Amino acid sequence: MLIYPGHLIAGAAALAATLGVSSLTINRQVKRKLRLSSVLIGAYLLLYAVAHAIAPKVGSPTEADLLGFANLAFAAAIINFLVISLLNPLREDRIPDHFPTILQDAIVIGLVLLVATFAFNDKLVTTSAVSAVVIGFALQDTLGNAFAGLALQSEKPFRVGDWVRVAEFEGRVAEITWRATKLRTKAGNFVILPNNVVAKEAITNYSQPVAPTRIDVEVGASYQAAPNEVKAALVEAVANAPRALKAPAPDVLLMRFDNSAIAYRVRFWIEDYESDEAARDQVRSAIFYAFARHGLEIPWPIQVEYQREWRDPDASAAQAERERLLMGIDLFAGLTDDERRELAAGTPTRKYGDGETIVREQEPGQSMFVLCSGRAAVVVGPDCREVATIESGGYFGEMSLLTGEPRSATVLAKGDAVVLELDADQFRRLGARDPRRVEQIGVAAVTRRAALDEMKSAARGAAVADAPATFLARMKSFLRL
Repeated sequence: MLIYPGHLIAGAAALAATLGVSSLTINRQVKRKLRLSSVLIGAYLLLYAVAHAIAPKVGSPTEADLLGFANLAFAAAIINFLVISLLNPLREDRIPDHFPTILQDAIVIGLVLLVATFAFNDKLVTTSAVSAVVIGFALQDTLGNAFAGLALQSEKPFRVGDWVRVAEFEGRVAEITWRATKLRTKAGNFVILPNNVVAKEAITNYSQPVAPTRIDVEVGASYQAAPNEVKAALVEAVANAPRALKAPAPDVLLMRFDNSAIAYRVRFWIEDYESDEAARDQVRSAIFYAFARHGLEIPWPIQVEYQREWRDPDASAAQAERERLLMGIDLFAGLTDDERRELAAGTPTRKYGDGETIVREQEPGQSMFVLCSGRAAVVVGPDCREVATIESGGYFGEMSLLTGEPRSATVLAKGDAVVLELDADQFRRLGARDPRRVEQIGVAAVTRRAALDEMKSAARGAAVADAPATFLARMKSFLRL
């Protein structure tokens, strides 16, 4: 009866090393793979014990077969242990990009086959070859998926985390296994595609070679609107969409002349393709408000017969409402009814959506605004600190109107907001007839400015206001009084 102390010592040492690495690592993939090595080493020790026990009863051929299988199991355990331990980070819970799981498994299997072919006896090799042929026919589809998975990993048309489109399926790559590629869709569902299907289809990778992705929105505008005016309004709309990137810069193309409208395509970039629907929603909403501000029309389709009786807005009621708003502004308290009526008649109405910028700090301006409805937030400084909220009936921008100086703060719409915009030309005409009226407005404005400076200084460095005489001189020069 033979004794195998060296084999038992080697098996025990290998098992101890495997268990030691498994206990020290924090990588869950390594822990899971090392369980296979532990099982194979246990099988190795068990087969040697069985061979030692039955050798005197059944003779040496059976003992040789058992020992051959035991040695192959031990070799497979050592190969798996070395590949998993050397290719994976033991102190990080991740899989290396260059050696994904499927590629590590392929390396282990390839090395085991080489060892079985060249290191063991002919009988074991013949048995393994016959078994491989039978298994190959039985697992034809599975092996096809496995080899397709290997091809995908070697060519790397996408990685885990990329947003891709395969045939009609679209989603973020969640996992690449031996059999299939898993995509998580925008709805939060899994689409599991066999690897041989993925290998045959055209693949669109929205995350490579760079993450920003360009998408587009189409909109129609009236034939009466000049293309340059429409394009400028569309670029302004994209600037008010938070998900649209400022760089690369958006652009606008005139696409075609349709039956009822000129079709424009707005092209812009987003950081993550997963948010394309939300980005398009923001841009479309911003286009609606930008068109409304610039007096541009999105035409009705000519195929639709609109049966509703259209009632034109009551111009006299709108004029009366504008006069009422101007009457409540303390700057205009010294104006006569006729002068307020004249201002109201020449004042356009602007509409802004929630979060849109009405005026921007340090930008030039020659107009002031009266808030008809909604609210507006006044923010200052690079950190956009909010220093005031303007309610309906309030006003802002009077300093730019009277002196042409840059805007001293940014004003954002809080919810949908409608404003009246009074420009400097109206006040020049008013001042040409009666300069005292405009001077009264200037005195009221500089008084209000002094009160606001104290509030703004709490948010950033205190500003030094002009003396009234200096301010009035600047105002007269700007308005050419």
